[in-house]
Order: sequence, then structure tokens, then C-alpha cells
Amino acid sequence: MIELCFGPILRYETHAIMSAKAVREYRGKKLLARHVKDLSDGKHVVDDRSVLVKPETNLDDLPELEPWLVEDNQMLVVKPDQLIKRRGKAGLVGIKLTYQEVKEWIQERRNKEIFIDGVKGILDTFIIDPFVAHSQEDEYYICIQSDRDGEEVLFYSEGGVEVGDVDSKAKRLHVGIDDSLSVEMMQTKQLLHGVPESRIKDLSSFVATLFKVYRKLNFTYMEINPIVFAQDGKTIVPLDLAAKIDETAAFLNASDWGPGPLDLPPPFGRQEFPEEAYIRELDSKTGASLKLTVLNPKGKIWTMVAGGGASVVYADTISDLGFAHEIANYGEYSGAPSTEHTFEYAKTLIGLMTKEKHDPTEDGKIFIIGGSIANFTDVAATFAGLIKALKEYCSVLRSNKVSIWVRRAGPNYQEGLQMLRECSNETGLDIKIYGPETDITAVVPLALGLEKLENFPQFDDPSHIEPVRKKLKSSNGDSMPSNGTNGKGGPQMKRIQSFHGQIADHEADHKVENFTAKTRCIVYGLMPKAVQGMLDFDFMCKREQPSVAAMVFPFSANHYTKFYWGTEEILLPVYQNTAEALEKHSEVSVVVNFASFRSVNGSVMEILENHSDQIKTIA
Repeated sequence: MIELCFGPILRYETHAIMSAKAVREYRGKKLLARHVKDLSDGKHVVDDRSVLVKPETNLDDLPELEPWLVEDNQMLVVKPDQLIKRRGKAGLVGIKLTYQEVKEWIQERRNKEIFIDGVKGILDTFIIDPFVAHSQEDEYYICIQSDRDGEEVLFYSEGGVEVGDVDSKAKRLHVGIDDSLSVEMMQTKQLLHGVPESRIKDLSSFVATLFKVYRKLNFTYMEINPIVFAQDGKTIVPLDLAAKIDETAAFLNASDWGPGPLDLPPPFGRQEFPEEAYIRELDSKTGASLKLTVLNPKGKIWTMVAGGGASVVYADTISDLGFAHEIANYGEYSGAPSTEHTFEYAKTLIGLMTKEKHDPTEDGKIFIIGGSIANFTDVAATFAGLIKALKEYCSVLRSNKVSIWVRRAGPNYQEGLQMLRECSNETGLDIKIYGPETDITAVVPLALGLEKLENFPQFDDPSHIEPVRKKLKSSNGDSMPSNGTNGKGGPQMKRIQSFHGQIADHEADHKVENFTAKTRCIVYGLMPKAVQGMLDFDFMCKREQPSVAAMVFPFSANHYTKFYWGTEEILLPVYQNTAEALEKHSEVSVVVNFASFRSVNGSVMEILENHSDQIKTIA
């Protein structure tokens, strides 16, 4: 049996990855300007003159920083840069304006609320570009989007606001993940059908370069509408751009995406909470993963979940039980965060949860602290940070009648759960605590009042000494408390649908290959911070040898990388391909995969198809 441990997945139009994040048009154009010239050996040049007007930008001082805005009677284009679609049709584009007119245009709309495509939001960020003189016949449409097998290129010989349904009109060309887009391929497939013959050579060369940039920077989606020929008949200009990028490829592309961190704005209409920005800043300072998105600040169900895959499982379970409208947040803490980082993460969540004064006539909020069985995260260490936050906020948690539900397992989980029990006894907080003997999602129906507490003994219940599970009576539908309570004396939340719990005795269903002190893995991807964290934990646990046997990095030749084993320096091999790494390390049974969206499918399929006799877990 091979166990697959997946990270979070979220649907995005034509591709399905949570890591695909939209970038501002300003940053997308800057990236094109920087890399198109390099990858075309100077044949194509994209004008890098573009200005981002942020909420704090002083428009009067801007010409001093960007003199081109007022030089040579420069005409300009201005529009919001906040991930808004169809800005032209909505009257949100100012065309052929002087800088003074641009200032007036922005001031009329700045900090004003608008309603567009069913979403209400505040306009506060704008982009200013040079005006490019051209005719309607000079406009074209191009889109590149990634799928499991490579990229699909869509091209249409007309572009602009009135382009219409490009899905039905555009010519399509699919490029396999191991192939490249050549001028010859475009000519053979007639991708640029409808373009004047005199322009096909230059435009196909530009499209081929654009494709190289797309792959090099790990974009997952890019739409340019329109892309135009300027009046000189030679210069090709992307006038309007929308793009998404795979943020998990930062270990490959951080320097290419620079200068500075990649700006990933929230969707229009959803203002970023200061707490989200704070967690993102924390995340950037640690090798662990800390993520937070506030979905409904007034929601009753808050989660603090360890692991990207587990966060999806908990969100899905809450939704399946009919409480999606009450989910307050989505996120994860994983990758062995320190005690202090866990404290900051938990404190931020609790602060959001208790920000609004509790109505004493209503039920209290629910705080679910969940996770699967950790591989190398020290549960006791992270729970020390959690407990610090619970103690700091214990009075406000009690006054808000917050019930806390915990399910966790992994290294030192017994100590961590016992620490929580002591915290509950000391603070008087209502904490229900479960370990690996309970199904990962069982705390959800318990917290929602859809299951009886006596059916799920807590981790320190004497019944776990001689495990005897009560059979759930689903035939007569009495899995719900018959007295209208949630099994703990409080009022039951509104029942949306019936729920029949699972018997959490996984050992009775199939053979589980557990991790031991001798389990070893290879890490796919050059992730020295993560590997060093694993080695530090191994050494702390007094393992005889590191749990990481080697790394795989396809983009360089075989070499060695230095790490610390306690106070000693050791060298770990880095192989160019998985097959060689597994051949030379036959004791390895786990692969920890840090591959980006572009390569994760291929790397996992290679293991499943060729190495399933050796590899039993892919994380």
C-alpha cells in the first residue's frame, strides 16, 4: 500500500491548484520586460515603463520618481490594478491622458466603493502605462494556461474589449510538458491564422519567447488581451495582462521574480486582514509553513489545522455536514514550526475569533485544533506554543463560551496531549482532547453536536487501555442525542443532515506500515531549510542516522550539500534523478515531495509506476 499525503487543492477556472496565485498586472508586465529581452537574445524588448499607484502613493511626488510621466508630452493609460476583470467594459480605463488628467482620474475614484460582477470593493491601487498608438486591426488575443500534461496556447486574430467568446473562436495548440513551442510548430498548426503574412514571423517569434518566459517563471496562467503591434509595425506590446503564478516554485524562482517579494493581492472585494498580512510575514521568516485566510470573520467555526492536506479534509467535512456558511477561516501550520511561531499563529487566530463581543443568548464559537499523524513535527513543542496562547486568552475564551476540540498525533503527541489536559484543568477551558485512536475528522461532528461524546472516548479515557468501541446504531437513526443537546449539556447546533460516525479502528481494515526510528526518505527538491529541520529533529530524538538519505534535484548534476548533524558537519548526496537515488539508497521507503505544480505530476507518477515496490509513502 502506498500512502499519498496531498497538500491543499482549490479550483481555479481551468486549472486546479491552490498554489496558483494571481499577480498584479504591474508585476506581470515588469517580469515580461525583464525576461523577454534575455530569452530572445535582445530580439524582442518590452517597455518596462509602468507605475503602481498604491494607497499611500503621493501623486504630486510621482513625476520626480518617474520623470517619463511628464516628458515629451507623454500620453498615458490608467486603470485599477486589483484583479478586476473586464475593466474596459466597466468604464475603469482612462486612455490617452496627460499626467494631470491621470491624477484627476485617480482622485475621482480613489477609495471609492464600486459594484462589479456581483462583488463590492474599494478602488485603492492603480497602474499607469504609456499610451501606445495603434488601430483595431493591430490587436490580437493570446492566452497560455497549464494543465496536467503541459500547456495550452490559445490565439485569436482579434483582440480588445469586444473580443467576445474566445473559447469558441481561438485557435488552440497544446505543448507537452517535455516539449517546447517552436516557430515551426506554430506554422504547422496554423496557430496565428488570420494574422497578416508580413507580421507572422515577428509575432510567432515573440509568442515562442513568451512561452519560454512563462515556463521559466512557473506561471500557471497568462492572458494578454490585447497584444498589439505598435504603429512602427515592429514593436509588439502587451497592453492588458492577467496572470497567475505557482508560488510553491519560490525555491526555484525567487530571484527571477524579484526584486523584492512577489506581491500576491487578495481577490477584489476581499480586503486583506492585518492578521493575514502578519501571518504571511511570519511565514516568510521560517522554513515552516504558516497560512491564514479569513473567510467569514463572523463565522462560528474556527480551525487551526496542522498540514495542507488535513486543512482540506477538515474544511470538506464541515461543508459536507452543512456548516460551510459558518467556516470562519482556512489555513495551516506545518513543517515543524517553532514554539514561538505556533504561539503567534494561535494568538492571531484567537484574537480574530474573539474580536467581536459574544452575545450571551447564543452558542459559543467552536475552535477545532486538528491534524493527522505528523511525520517529523514535534507535537509537544508546537502545543507548548498553543498552550501559551490559550493561557494568555483564557478569560476571553471563557467569556465567549468557546469550546475547543483537539485531535492530533505524531512525535511526542502523548506529552503534547497531556500538556493540553493540564492546561484545561488549570484554566477551566472547555477542551476535548483526542489522539490517533480517534478518526481524524471525528471531532467535527462532535463539535457540531451531531454525535454523542460517549461514542468517542478522549485520549486519557480508561477505555483506551482495553479498547472497546461502541457500535454506532445507524439503523434506527439514534446517533443523534435524543434530548436535543449536543451530548455535553449545551444546546445543539441546528442539524442540517444526519451523520453516522466511523469506527476509528484502522488496524482492523488494512495493514498500516508505521514510521520507525529507522525509516528513511529522500527529499524531492532542493529544500535545505526543510532538510536541516528534519535532521535537527532526528538528532534531538537520538536517531542513529539522519532520516533523510538524499535529495533529488533534476536541474543540476549530482553533487553533495553540507548539513549539520548536531555540532558535526555531514554531506548529503543530491541526485539528478529519482531512479539513481533509490537504487543507491535501497533502505528508503518514503519520498517527501517539494515539486512545483509543473513537475509534481511527473515526479509522483514516476514513483508510482516504477518504484512502488520500494516507496510506501509519498508526502
